[in-house]
Amino acid sequence: MRYDLPRELTVDADGPVRTVTINRPTELNSVNERLHWALANVWRQLAADKQARVVVVTGAGRAFSAGGDLNWITTFLDDETARDESIREGAQIIEEMLRFPLPIIAAVNGPAVGLGCSMALLCDIVLISATAHLADPHVAVGLVAGDGGAALWPLLTPILRSREYLYTGERIDAATAVELGLASRTVAPDELLVQAHRLATRLAEQPAEALQGTKRVVNMYLSQALAGPLQAGFAAEVATMKTAEHRRRLLAVKDRAERR
Repeated sequence: MRYDLPRELTVDADGPVRTVTINRPTELNSVNERLHWALANVWRQLAADKQARVVVVTGAGRAFSAGGDLNWITTFLDDETARDESIREGAQIIEEMLRFPLPIIAAVNGPAVGLGCSMALLCDIVLISATAHLADPHVAVGLVAGDGGAALWPLLTPILRSREYLYTGERIDAATAVELGLASRTVAPDELLVQAHRLATRLAEQPAEALQGTKRVVNMYLSQALAGPLQAGFAAEVATMKTAEHRRRLLAVKDRAERR
């Protein structure tokens, strides 16, 4: 099957396994406008691929995804249309992943930050490199963690632990992520994709109807629990996008990044 996607997101086929690679390695796979669109639209294309049975999601190079591309997200400060479209697509990414019928394995090869973290945690199984980490730094730049973190994390790990990491934006190393229930297991860096594809092959050999039906039932709980918090989270995130505090903090982060 031919996929209609920009180069920032690639899909490779190996029998019944599809490997989706976030492909901006020199930018640590930070999410720009084209990649954001691709992440929102890849799931229906994968669902239409009749030969696919399992999907592996990973990042090119040394990161899974370092979150939003600063050059793109700073445009939201003065472009309401771009800001609103990013929120619409952000909701689409989450909704499409929750509805997606095939099992998804995250192979978290490096930092998974912000939206990258939310995407990893929306996968069915999360294999994380022993050298990788998770983080959601929304609050640190004056934003509500609306695109998954505040709504999703309390379903996976105790609320008290969720609060600390969401409020501070502190990194969660791989071992701690497994301890908290934010990842399935740690894997040696050089074994990550091998293990992910081995597991994908095993899942692909399972009876497809039974496996997909089981996923559908499990995800009903997630979809029902997330409906209200996600809607409220996106609304609150938009409200904080308009604040002077967010503008100041985001521009300061961008300035520090440009000086490096």
